[in-house]
Amino acid sequence: MTTGYQRNRKPFFIGTVLNGMVWVQRAGVRSLEMSFLCSMATTSDLHVVETRPLVAPALLHCDLPIDALATETVAASRRRIRAILRGEDQRLLVIVGPCSVHDVDAAREYARHLAPIRERHAAELEIVMRVYFEKPRTTVGWKGLINDPHLDGSYDINTGLRRARGLLLDLAREGMPAATELLDPVVPQYIADLISWTAIGARTTESQTHREMASGLSMPIGYKNSTDGSATIAINAMQAASKPHHFLGINHEGHASIVSTTGNPDGHLVLRGGNRGTNYHHEAVQAASGELAAAGLPDRLMVDCSHGNSNKDYRRQADVLKAVAEQVRDGSRSLMGVMLESHLVEGNQTLTSDLSQLSYGQSITDACISIETTRLLLTELAGSVRGLAVTA
Repeated sequence: MTTGYQRNRKPFFIGTVLNGMVWVQRAGVRSLEMSFLCSMATTSDLHVVETRPLVAPALLHCDLPIDALATETVAASRRRIRAILRGEDQRLLVIVGPCSVHDVDAAREYARHLAPIRERHAAELEIVMRVYFEKPRTTVGWKGLINDPHLDGSYDINTGLRRARGLLLDLAREGMPAATELLDPVVPQYIADLISWTAIGARTTESQTHREMASGLSMPIGYKNSTDGSATIAINAMQAASKPHHFLGINHEGHASIVSTTGNPDGHLVLRGGNRGTNYHHEAVQAASGELAAAGLPDRLMVDCSHGNSNKDYRRQADVLKAVAEQVRDGSRSLMGVMLESHLVEGNQTLTSDLSQLSYGQSITDACISIETTRLLLTELAGSVRGLAVTA
């Protein structure tokens, strides 16, 4: 209840709003009868059904603490990614994994398949598993494991946060670095210590809130071009996020806070295509590289082989990656990485109320290539990097 004060300084307590009237019970009055205060229309929470307590980040960290092994996995991968961004490491960064995680067991199995591929090509590729828990929607739809972990519209976000952190912790302990997209500015307090690379998506790159959030994140960040294919907004975001900011957020204890940041210098552009067409081919890469240089930014960029660049046909990711591999073989110094959407089983499936009908290891959001196809494509990409090293 909210405390108010009368002219005689004796407090009263607002009880409830009934029929547009505020009723109160005064402090010290033993009777359960409510006193009529005034008639007034309420102006807040008109479209809010309920609010539920959110677990504090500190409590989740206490239950699922990061240990020395997981810390080293994350810290070492971040160092290697930064070296790639700065041109100090000639390998390519590869962000690969499911479009979204809806089944943590399938995600763990995917990681077990990816681990030997990562080890085999470690000299050419820095492979980081794509582990996406939040999904920005064009209109409506399932918003991801954190938002709706039971896939039933119950929105048990506390459980979603716990499952997400638990999965990331398991991956890090097994030596598998993780990449994600951070969508809700509250979420980083719960999982960011276990993330090696993050994306700011095409729908949020222009958002001041996300640029502010990015300025305080501890890992390298890829900024995707806007949905129309323009790189300008992403470049603006990189510049903005590299500067200090002060904004509203929460602290480790979950308290509303004023957050002050130093700025994040480890940003890069991600070309993901758009409504106007693809932007993975040589001319588009050169144009984007020129825009980065003109803005005073390192001309290092990644190609997202899915989304607009594949025209939303998951099978065309192979064509995009092969085009990137060819540019790498030809000596491109701007290309520093690729992103692939990949799962245990190729394609995707529709989420329905009967969860027993879901196929194990297949995406319920964007369609993905299979892990076997992924293995073949990354073998080819690694060969391109070796070819570049031989001719350099």
